[in-house]
Amino acid sequence: MNLYRACVRPLLFSVDAERAHRATLHVAGAVGRSAGGRAAIRALCAFEDPRLRVSAGGIDFPNPVGLPAGFDKNGVATAALAALGFGSIDVGSISAQPSAGNPERPRLFRIPADRGLIVFYGVPNDGAAAVARRLAGIHLPVPLGISLVETNTGAPAPVDTVIREMVEAARPFLGSATYFALNLNCPNSAGGFSHFDDPVHLRALLAGLREVVGAVPVFVRVTPPSDPAGIDAVLDALDPYPFVKGLSFYDPKKDLRPRLRTPASELARMRGSVSAPIAREGMQATIREWYRRIDRKRHVLVGCGGIASAEDAYRTIRLGASLVQIYTALVYEGPGLVGRVKRGLVRLLERDGFAHVRDAVGVDNAAHAPR
Repeated sequence: MNLYRACVRPLLFSVDAERAHRATLHVAGAVGRSAGGRAAIRALCAFEDPRLRVSAGGIDFPNPVGLPAGFDKNGVATAALAALGFGSIDVGSISAQPSAGNPERPRLFRIPADRGLIVFYGVPNDGAAAVARRLAGIHLPVPLGISLVETNTGAPAPVDTVIREMVEAARPFLGSATYFALNLNCPNSAGGFSHFDDPVHLRALLAGLREVVGAVPVFVRVTPPSDPAGIDAVLDALDPYPFVKGLSFYDPKKDLRPRLRTPASELARMRGSVSAPIAREGMQATIREWYRRIDRKRHVLVGCGGIASAEDAYRTIRLGASLVQIYTALVYEGPGLVGRVKRGLVRLLERDGFAHVRDAVGVDNAAHAPR
């Protein structure tokens, strides 16, 4: 029997979702502060296999299964989360200035009928300087990503202001971040508006970052255009900046609510964006299309959205993702999910005759042949 599903999840689900999230981070942070605590977590949860090692963007990942931004917004439980066996940890998203996020409460909702969440946090965080101090001196066994976002003021700011803010948010993490992840289209701040859907503004942001990050790898989360010309326009904007190593995707304009099992009367009381397994199909379709157009010698793809099992992760990899990320499924399956996904990936690689996970990247894509 899964101890988390039988005992821990009912307890967590008996209280407000945001309160449960804070409590989880508090406990994980306390356990992760001691070497003994981290060792205990690894003994219970960790599993590694050399066949899962990934080299992407000049970074060595022990496995392709990462934790995206949004879980540990302020770097309070990073050491414990790394001990669970993730291949990478993204902290944040973090803005230049502290932000309380959206003032409405509640702002995190569970939708168990869909094994999902509805999120309206609005990127609350302690600000770049404070989070950087918290992470200073922490040495993780996995790459540390710092997710950067504009400060949520509740309204769109001029593009020059946003660019300046994101550049300043990066500065305190130089020397501690293995890579930066740019959150350019958060649906729950600035009314969901993003300047960087315009490739001209995206290029301007990267030009500003170049002066600060130097050669530190950057992964960019964009709103994916649906047509080849739009995809190429984004890739052209990235082209002059070799420090951009990969892309991930989120479409804040796509309304997933009509596809949910949760009754509309319940959803009407829940403001925010949907994170649930139903997002997986659209994410995988995006990975398939972009893999056909990227320069694979320069860029890798990160699959994030709706992944809840080894089979989900493996399918995403076979469509073209070099890395995958898991978040919402942890709420329903618990921390042991990380190890189960990795064990399952090894089993699936063996079944299909692959010696290494890199050999499976893109094999189900019609454009598998490298460019």
